[in-house]
Amino acid sequence: MKYLFHFLFLISVTSQAQYLNPAEPVRFLALGDSYTIGQSVLPALRWPRQLLDSLVVRGFTEETLNIIATTGWRTDNLLNAIAQQPSTQPYTLVSLLIGVNNQYQNRPISQYYAEFPRLLDSAIHLAGGNPDRVFVLSIPDYAFTPFGQNANPSQITSGINQYNEINRSITAQKGIAYFDITGISRQGIAEPSYVASDGLHPSGLQYNRWVSKILDTVDSLLFTSVFAPDKKDGILNPFPVPTSGWITIPSVEKLAEVELTGADGKSFRLPVQADGRIWIGDRPKGVYTIQLGKRRVRLQNQ
Repeated sequence: MKYLFHFLFLISVTSQAQYLNPAEPVRFLALGDSYTIGQSVLPALRWPRQLLDSLVVRGFTEETLNIIATTGWRTDNLLNAIAQQPSTQPYTLVSLLIGVNNQYQNRPISQYYAEFPRLLDSAIHLAGGNPDRVFVLSIPDYAFTPFGQNANPSQITSGINQYNEINRSITAQKGIAYFDITGISRQGIAEPSYVASDGLHPSGLQYNRWVSKILDTVDSLLFTSVFAPDKKDGILNPFPVPTSGWITIPSVEKLAEVELTGADGKSFRLPVQADGRIWIGDRPKGVYTIQLGKRRVRLQNQ
């Protein structure tokens, strides 16, 4: 699973620790269909935009966000669109989410089986030949939307499962990171706010949950693998960021409290739990800075 460290955060690996290295500006290319272009949500709420914003909050520098995606695209449409793109310098991060329209338009599943590997190869090429800079998201299940409920939801779910079995297997064979967000999409009926106003596509809130899962997964693997923080103050950056409640501050020595400062310049101190967690869920939404030793780190409460 070490590629999960590398593909997203460009992580430096030493004999003692695996930690974030934000030295390289992020050039992010997102490949896909309506789920990637963010049909029926504002551009700021598209999941690639939210992911990149989250990286910026963590101290990374944004250089580029390019999206090659259009509502209704199948795998063949995306292949054609990539082929028509002008040459560019390699991206530091490339995502791929595609296949729902192959299923919806009743294309032979053999087409997906043949074309998805080609798309992964294209993604690797666009990442400068480095598969550690590529990741795949599973296909959401639109059966759990008002639109899907009025169709044949059980058949939709069965079809989405088949397609995800293919993309998961091929992704694993190529050693590329894979994030299963399908379960989140299946909360769309129980959580109506997870569905956009069109009754079919994810809302900005659901996209936020996708991003949180990506960041939480990487954070969990990263910080549970640390032997000794490679920081002079013995404190690693808090996670997850952004958050809507608890954040964890990995530290060699137990912290009793930390100082948080809001955008208005007002500071306040918060107690740190025995497991290194602090609660900011009752604070107003926005960007804060937290004093960690001699460093100040940015947080986002949403």
